[in-house]
Amino acid sequence: MVANLRMLWKNETFKTVVVIGVIPLLLVTCLYFGFPRMLNTEVFPVFTVISGSMCIPSGECDVFSHAFERTLHVGDLIVIQGVDAKELKTTYPNSDIIVFNDPKLAKNDPHANIVHRIVDVVEVNGTLYFHTKGDGNGGSNVWPQTPKSVDPWQSGTGDSLSTFESAISEDYVYGKVVMRIPWVGSIAQFFQQNNIIWIILILLAVLFMIFTFVLPLMKKKFNS
Repeated sequence: MVANLRMLWKNETFKTVVVIGVIPLLLVTCLYFGFPRMLNTEVFPVFTVISGSMCIPSGECDVFSHAFERTLHVGDLIVIQGVDAKELKTTYPNSDIIVFNDPKLAKNDPHANIVHRIVDVVEVNGTLYFHTKGDGNGGSNVWPQTPKSVDPWQSGTGDSLSTFESAISEDYVYGKVVMRIPWVGSIAQFFQQNNIIWIILILLAVLFMIFTFVLPLMKKKFNS
């Protein structure tokens, strides 16, 4: 068995296949576990915006509308960074956009991640609570106008301290948005929802097998 493995490892084609398979695996592993540590987040710090609450003007908000404005749109890919809550900018309308967990939903719920801009902050017993609002929420009273109201958040079951008078606790904030890439998130989501990424990977694997094994064997047989 060991001798067969040694002979197999001496085969250049086999080593090429192993390297091609291992390198992407290592890269994905490093990215998945290293990226959150680099950006100081407890979750993977890359999100696709799936809600139009941040879109201005409100209503129609897709990947092609107002792509380069100072707010977020459906289909944007965003990157967040974990920071000390005291360092977040809270002066509206130039306040930070944050991502936090909806206290009423489980963390693994795909709709639990909320992307909103900070409107105001209050400190209660040493804990900061942030009043937030989607830039496009509130009818005609949208960002950067001074909001007449904020989006309400209620305490989740089992944690009465998750909110305070409709404000979200700093303990539920994952981080602030530090990068926005228009369109990319929508493309990635489309591939994921339609399983196209797996089709592409399978096709690439099939093409690799054809050019690496099948064509050389056919050429060798033809020449002989």
